[in-house]
Amino acid sequence: MSRPRRYLTCAPTYFDVTYAINPWMREGEPVDTALARTQWESLVDAYRAAGHTVEHTEPVAALPDMVFAANAALVLDGKVLRSRFLAAERQPESAAYATWFKAAGFDVHEPEPGPVCEGEGDLVPVGGLILAGTGFRTTVPAHQEAQEFFGVPTVSLHLTDPYFYHLDTALFALDDRNIAYCPEVFSPGSREVLARLFPDAVVATRDDALAFGLNSVSDGRHVFISPRATGLIGRLARRGYVPVPVDLSEFHKAGGGIKCCTQEVRTP
Repeated sequence: MSRPRRYLTCAPTYFDVTYAINPWMREGEPVDTALARTQWESLVDAYRAAGHTVEHTEPVAALPDMVFAANAALVLDGKVLRSRFLAAERQPESAAYATWFKAAGFDVHEPEPGPVCEGEGDLVPVGGLILAGTGFRTTVPAHQEAQEFFGVPTVSLHLTDPYFYHLDTALFALDDRNIAYCPEVFSPGSREVLARLFPDAVVATRDDALAFGLNSVSDGRHVFISPRATGLIGRLARRGYVPVPVDLSEFHKAGGGIKCCTQEVRTP
């Protein structure tokens, strides 16, 4: 069953592809800014139509990827673990989001110097655990820091395909107990771990994942998903979920989609 969620987003006012830090990005690739704005607004409208609260932080002109709110932090039980980005181009985003969280009344934990931690991009709470991605961005010491800070067991998962550089491009939480994921983009040991922990998971193909089908957001019933992930949409529907297709194709040029644009603010 669905339950009301609180989402933090950032308008794509300055969204552009001005550098390349993942295989999807082509520096200087033209972005249709009007279309990006329309697509982003359609996502916000879909969330609100499903009964969710959507809040916004102010975009910053020099930060074209600030629209990808998920990477800025992990919020769990009202506690905020701020990100430490790998790419220099994105590092100032962390402080900009921290300003919003502090103004909203949250205490913000500064990450330890050194380890890379890219928020919900690589940290996915589900089943009383934090699934934690590594291989391209977030480092294992940051997984350990998240476990100590939140007091929640953290399971490290190794990503092996550079097109799936963040965990949230390869896996998402369907509800409080289950996930959807693409096994073939994980290391053999990580695939075994996921199969043991989530034997009833919805398994996606690499084609579903390349269509950004796993960069989705679920409220436990509605799954906000890329319309191009047709195979995964069918499997979710057969499991009783309600797919809500939202086209964010303009953001795919930067390697992002629905989940990348969505920071869930989890409070007790």
